[in-house]
Order: sequence, then C-alpha cells, then structure tokens
Amino acid sequence: MRKVQFAAALTLVAAAACSQSNDAADTAAEATKQESFAVITAGARIGHLKVDTQGDQITVDYDFKNNGRGPTIAETATFDQSGAPVSWSLSGSTTFGNEFEETYALTDGIATWTDASGSGEASVDEPTLYISQFGSPYAAFIYARALLNDPDRSMPALPAGTLRLTEMESLTVQGTDGEASVTTYALTGADLNPDYFILDDDGAFFAYITPRFITIREGFEAEEERLRNLAADYGAKRYEDIQARFAHDYETPVRIRNVRVFQPETLNMSEPVSVVVSGDRIAAINPLDVPTGEGEVEIDGAGGSLLPGLYDMHAHLGDNQALLNILAGVTSVRDMGNEIDVLEPLRDRIENGVIAGPRISMSGFIEGVSKTNSSTGELAATEEDAVNLVRMFAERGGYHQIKVYSSIKGAWVPAMADLAHELGLRVAGHVPAFSSPVEMIEAGYDELTHINQVMLSWVLPPDADTRTMLRITGIQRFVEIDLESEKVQRTINAMADNDVAHEPTIVIHEYAMLGRNGETNRAVADYIDHMPVGVQRNAKVAMLNIADPEEDARYRDSFDKIIETVSMMRERGIFLVPGTDFGGAFQLHREVELFHKAGFTRAEALRRASYDMSQYLGLGDSRGAIEPGKLADFFLVPGDPTQDLKAIKTVALVSRGGTIYYPSEIYPEFGIRPFTEVPPVRGE
Repeated sequence: MRKVQFAAALTLVAAAACSQSNDAADTAAEATKQESFAVITAGARIGHLKVDTQGDQITVDYDFKNNGRGPTIAETATFDQSGAPVSWSLSGSTTFGNEFEETYALTDGIATWTDASGSGEASVDEPTLYISQFGSPYAAFIYARALLNDPDRSMPALPAGTLRLTEMESLTVQGTDGEASVTTYALTGADLNPDYFILDDDGAFFAYITPRFITIREGFEAEEERLRNLAADYGAKRYEDIQARFAHDYETPVRIRNVRVFQPETLNMSEPVSVVVSGDRIAAINPLDVPTGEGEVEIDGAGGSLLPGLYDMHAHLGDNQALLNILAGVTSVRDMGNEIDVLEPLRDRIENGVIAGPRISMSGFIEGVSKTNSSTGELAATEEDAVNLVRMFAERGGYHQIKVYSSIKGAWVPAMADLAHELGLRVAGHVPAFSSPVEMIEAGYDELTHINQVMLSWVLPPDADTRTMLRITGIQRFVEIDLESEKVQRTINAMADNDVAHEPTIVIHEYAMLGRNGETNRAVADYIDHMPVGVQRNAKVAMLNIADPEEDARYRDSFDKIIETVSMMRERGIFLVPGTDFGGAFQLHREVELFHKAGFTRAEALRRASYDMSQYLGLGDSRGAIEPGKLADFFLVPGDPTQDLKAIKTVALVSRGGTIYYPSEIYPEFGIRPFTEVPPVRGE
C-alpha cells in the first residue's frame, strides 16, 4: 500500500559544518514547492489554482470566473505527522460574492472551528479530519494525504461523519514535458456525492475532476476532456448500481390500493380507490371493493394521496440530479442548457433504464462570444453562427426549443426566432445584454426566463451590462419599482398581448435574496434536518454578500416585490411556468409553495406543476394526470397537499413508467435520513 511522504519542518543549526549546510539546503529545496493548476470548464480555461508548500505549511490561491461569476479563495494550513491539518484558515468570496472567513485549529486535543454557519468545538482523541465549508479543490488532497496514511483509509470527520478514500484506477497521462503515471480516487462522506480526484505516483495532487469541470496540473491541459469523462463514467457506474439494486420492475400488474387520486381538471381529490399499473401505463382505476387479482402485486397506499409526476421546467441535469428528482416525484424536466455530449447520452441512459431519471425535454443552449460568456452550450460569434446553431439543434432532433443566453446580440434574435419557428422550435431565454424584454418579445420570444431578467429592465439603464454580476446584485433595486409605472405596464402588456409565457424561477431568487450567514435558509427549512451535515452547513451560507442592515432590508423588500410582480402577472393572464435553475427535487417543491404564495390555490399550484406543464409541452395525451391509458408517472405521499403543500416533500413511492422506487430505500445511499416508511408490498 503506497504511502504519501510529507516533508518535515526544517531545523537550522547556526554552527553547522559545510556538509551539514549542504544537507540543510537540499532538505529546504525538498520542503519548498510551488505548483500551478488550470481551472477548465467545457474546454475553456477560466481560472487557476496555485499552491506553495513551505515545510509543513501550505498556502493556496484559487480563483475562477465563468459566466461573469466565480469564487476567490485563499487558504493556509499546517499539518501534524499523520498528515491531518492542525490549523486551517480560509478567506475570500463565494461564486456570487458572499465574503467569508473560516478557521480551524486543533490544540491540546481540542478542535475548534468557525465558519459561516457558526462555531463549534470537540474533543479529539484520534486522528480526525475537519471538513472545510469553503475549501478549494485542493481540499480533496488535504484529506487524502491523511487518509492514505490510515490503515483502512477512513477517518472520523468534524463537524460530523466519516471520510473514506477509495482507489479507483491507475492510468498514464501525457503532458507537454512527457508522460506521468497517476491514480484516481473517490472521497465519500463530505457531501451527497463522492468527490473524484487524481494523485500522481509521488502522491502529489494532480487533478480534481467532475463531468463538466476540472482543476488540472499545468502542462496536462490536453487531457482535460478525457479525465472529465472519467468522472462522468464513475458517476454513471454509481447510479447504474443504485438502479440495479433499487428499481422495482414487477413482472406482473401492480395494484396500489387505498389511495386518493389528485384530479387536476377539477382540482379535487378522489374518493379512495385502487390504481392498477400494467407495463408502463395506468391500466385501471377501481373502487376499493374490487379485489386484488391473481398474480398482481399489491402496494398498500394507506389512504395517502397519489399525485401526477411533477415537472421542473428549468433543469441543468446530471446523473445525481436525475435520481434525486425521481425520488422527489419529479418525473419530467425541461433541461434549459447543457452540453450536447452530456445531455443526449444522459437522456439515452435514462430512457434505456440504465439509470433512474425523469423524462427530459431538451433545449438547445445558444450563447454569444464575450469576455463573460457562459462556457455551457454552443457559442456564436456572428449572427450567421447563431442562425446555423438553430438549424443544427433542429436537425439533431429531440429539441423542442432554443434557449437564447445573455451574450447573444439582441439584433440577431429576429433571424434566430424566425428560423426556429419555421423549423418547429420554440424560443425562450434570457434578455440579452443591452436589450429589453419588449424588444425580445417583438423579436419572437415565446417565453422569458427568470423574473430578474424581466425586472432588471425596470431599474437599470439601457447601457447596463447584465452579463456581469450586476444581473444578480441589481436585484436589490427591485424595491424601487412602481408596478403601475408606464415601463412596467408596457412590459406586462406586451407579454399578455403576445401570449409570452414566463418562468420566474422564484426559488433561486428566494435562496439568494433571503439567505444570511448563520441562518438556515427558509427555502430548505422543512427538510434540511434530513440532509447530511455538509448540506446542513451550506444551508446557512448566504449566496450574496450583504454589506449592511440597509442592504439587508433592500434585498428582503425586493423579494417581496418579486412576489407582487409574479402575482400581478398571474392576474393579467400571463402563463407562469414553475422551474428552479437549482437542481429541482426538493427545490421544485418549494417553487410550488411559492406559486401558492403568489396567488395560486394549493390545488392550482399542483396542477400547474403537473397537468398544465404536460399540456404546455404538447404531451397531454400521455402525461399530466392519473388516468387509464396514460404513462404511469406519479408519486404517493401520506398527507393531502391540497390542504398542506408541505405534504409533497414526504414521498413514499414513485412510479416512473411503471418502474417503482421507494425513496426511503435509496436516501441512505446519499446520507439522507428517510422521510417515510416503505409501504407494505404483497405478492412480489
């Protein structure tokens, strides 16, 4: 078993002989090390990671910017002989600019720490690792250097839990100065999903890998796509294993007995019935006095509510979100922007039953070239490029719309929209920088995405660059808006008169505008105590930097203005679309609650997130309601969400095309404490 060797601290002796001085110089050279890494997403370099090692101390400089935003982190840490940190300080700003200070220290067996969620203290009587809240990708190596020195590569962690290191595979990589032998590892216990990273044969940090993002040693940038694909493969194998163990494909009809069915067209709950599924379809809905047939599997619904599967209409899907959405009853999503080589294979794996995931309606993401452009999706440098990308998405098939992003020039949109409509595609997206919502409606938009994209035009001058963080920080100005003003009403009238829909993504605005360091964000308050400790800590981290009490009040009042605006849109007949831009799953549950806050009844909010979305996407013949002949996409909750929407968060069963999932069986794989018992099953 390979061990990582760590340089010892230097001891300088003033009266040393010449030979001793030479030995000290050699040791100093070994103990002093500078490393540089490139941060890359979708093939584009967006930042750096630099590490200086001086004896038993390291300093880290980490920074990247993508789509006009990104973190800046400075770290300093010192280590004991086991390789575990005995001090660790971190400072900087998060992706959206929230400034932070984090410290950890181990002194005389007492560990103390302070982060954005508060302070803690614990007695330590064995080697223990502190899980940083704001660590850079290099933090994975900080944990690994200690875990590699542990016999079972497992150590208790603070504030809670256990970190485990698993070796994945060895391979050879090619750099500008030659080959290197490296080994990939998985680190579990810090979050919902493993972290994947790479060490070289000397045990030094080489890369941190995800399917879309990589931090890699300079000189090896040409290997970035190959190594990102490794992370994708590892994640895929994990989810394939979960699917194989926990997806219940009963070979006979399944009768879910004693459930009340939500009826979206009447907004009522039915009397108790049994719902029979055969294959991927709903075969029948029977009165309770109809007995279970010979050979049927019977699941006891215990008088709970059976609801049509929900839609997240603003997803950016990956393997992990795919499964978590299913477990939350989100059986369909609209992906609003993804790399083609991520999205299309993901959809295929889901549809072939290899992994669990929702049905995906795909959007073709088209972005312009600028200093702050998003690296996701396809880039257009000219109007001709942009129009050709519209044609490309139409020819690929499976895309129902294009999504226009912030760096596209507004003058290009009429030609893009004309071709999209000619080819049967809808047009949705951001309001491009230096354009207005009304101009985009006139150019051919069918849907405007994000409430801030609409409201910023009411508070910013026409020359404001919304490709920058201004599109985020500018939302505190919403408090100044007069909703009866001419510029507001002109936009609202244009949306209503032209049947332009709007997807406000209220939940991500709530999370950003009302999140404060040290306070559990109210967007997640109902379920956060079921989550792993790392998720709980992150729920107490503000997304934005709040300068003072006055700015705090402005953000809070501006969020109230968002709710007023969405409510006004609803009253004016503008079709509102529920989406999260935030992973979906539990966040979509919160979006449904926020639709209720904006004026929908509870039953109307449920219908909007299920039946109405299937109609909006042209899928109403097969989805959106629990009726014989339709796809068996539904979920079971013990309570009645037409009386209390919080009931949709306690999911006991999900059917996705007749494949049954019991979330309580799967949640422990993510460190999530289950919400319900698994329903009784007979005849399987």
